[in-house]
Amino acid sequence: MDLKILSESKNEIQVDFDNVTIPELLRVYLNKDSAVDFVAWKQEHPTKNPVLLIKTSGKNPKKAINDAISSIIKELDVFSSEVKDLN
Repeated sequence: MDLKILSESKNEIQVDFDNVTIPELLRVYLNKDSAVDFVAWKQEHPTKNPVLLIKTSGKNPKKAINDAISSIIKELDVFSSEVKDLN
């Protein structure tokens, strides 16, 4: 997966991704974070990469992304163990 930070400040970050799946998943989990004021992704054209924009208050945007990824991994671990229990 390719990603590139387009811009970054104390409370805002824009990240370019090579597909839509990851930005959409991050958007869902970042919306659960009370320190995240705004999160959305846009894709100017189907041939262009999606860009995820995150605005926070009092929390570093990279920390917010890392927290969202940790939550995703936790839920995937639970899901994985539940699927294994089905066998």
